[in-house]
Amino acid sequence: MGRLDGQHVFVTGGSRGIGAATVEKALEEGARVSFIDLEAAAGAKLAAGLGIDRCHFGQGNVTSADDIARVATAAVARFGPVTGLVNNAGRNSYADPVGMTEAEWDDVFAVDLKAAWLAARAVLPGMIAAKAGSIVNIASVHADMTYPGFFPYAAAKSGLVGLTRSLALEVGPHQIRVNALSPGYTETALVKEFFDQHEPELREKVLETHPMRRIATPREIANCIVFLLSDEASFVTGANWKADGGLTARFAG
Repeated sequence: MGRLDGQHVFVTGGSRGIGAATVEKALEEGARVSFIDLEAAAGAKLAAGLGIDRCHFGQGNVTSADDIARVATAAVARFGPVTGLVNNAGRNSYADPVGMTEAEWDDVFAVDLKAAWLAARAVLPGMIAAKAGSIVNIASVHADMTYPGFFPYAAAKSGLVGLTRSLALEVGPHQIRVNALSPGYTETALVKEFFDQHEPELREKVLETHPMRRIATPREIANCIVFLLSDEASFVTGANWKADGGLTARFAG
């Protein structure tokens, strides 16, 4: 406990799943936490349950630079400059390369890639002034391997890993660290949505494929995120950490 004492952590997509688990874990570790989410009711409920003295919620769309700036400005007014950013907001994509429209493509990339840059752009001036900070981009094992029907989700997550490397080089001289975390299957609404799109037996097949015979909880992913935010990871930057229970360590068969 206390690994984030004195820090102000800003989380995108923080009202549920990995985002909500990260908000809760960062608070437990001593941080003041602000988060943005499109879902106003869920976000307000989470913030109220956690205590508004160290938790700030702002409703907004992460694809809007104005929304991010508005929420971040209000959070900074309460808690001081952001020292840790978690770009967690994301969405699934079920499409094929012929049938997908340009608008659908743009929607996926706006949430899964562009939003991470917009949020980083909003908080980096404060980090640069302080010569300290940590950014964690939530990518996916889809950056390295993917599943039919996920076009162009894998492309967007691959781009997020590339953005991570580039940002790490750009802001490293200011002692700001930027890393990606790539979860595998995790018990979130997005994964439930994925299973619901397929035959009922798919979940059992997935569990059997995992070396640990289970998938992650959001809390397990949040634990890794908080480590990367903390000074315990003080020499880790430009990396893409996998938290997939060994899924990508095996061959098919």
